[in-house]
Amino acid sequence: MSQSSSRSIHAEPNVTPLIDVLLVLLIIFMVIVPVTPRGLQALLPQRAKPGQPTPAQTVVVEILARPAGPMYTINGQGIADKKQLAAQLSRMYSLRAEKVLFIRGDPALDFASVAEVIDLSRAIGVDHVAVLTPNSSAH
Repeated sequence: MSQSSSRSIHAEPNVTPLIDVLLVLLIIFMVIVPVTPRGLQALLPQRAKPGQPTPAQTVVVEILARPAGPMYTINGQGIADKKQLAAQLSRMYSLRAEKVLFIRGDPALDFASVAEVIDLSRAIGVDHVAVLTPNSSAH
């Protein structure tokens, strides 16, 4: 408060503490804003180019519909029956660190045959099983 020459009292607010609070809030917001999460950066799988060889770590089991029963292939090599399929997959995955299996089923096949291969692969220790659709490609 100040007094003028006419002896009247004038009230003036002290804004210095308000400016200090404002500067502290400004500094806090400047520190917090760069820490906000921006999201995940993920690489999406790309469709393979025709003629590109299949990587050695990719295993694709294909189930083909036949009148006598389903026929199995592993990376294009024919397998006689489910027991031989289980033995071959068990050998392949025994020393692998990455246990990923791709399954492609014939469109004329019922899903029960695909489910049997999924169960078989889980029993031998495959961690991740992916079912390929007609529009997708693993190689």
